[in-house]
Amino acid sequence: MKNEIIKIYTGTEVSVLYLKGMLEEIGVSAMIKDDFQSSISAGFVEGTPSAIDLFIQKSELKKAEPIINDFIQNK
Repeated sequence: MKNEIIKIYTGTEVSVLYLKGMLEEIGVSAMIKDDFQSSISAGFVEGTPSAIDLFIQKSELKKAEPIINDFIQNK
């Protein structure tokens, strides 16, 4: 059975890195997708500089939800 990856948050680089760090402290692996930076590296510009996505495995959502919800409510 594959672990599905889900997007949990989109925001600025600072906020995404902060939330990622909080999740990793409780043992939840998080992945960042930055289309803007990736497109610059590839030689063309696509996306918005402030729209960075954060993903986790769906199987870890229950563990991550309290951190995500607290982060969103207090940002």
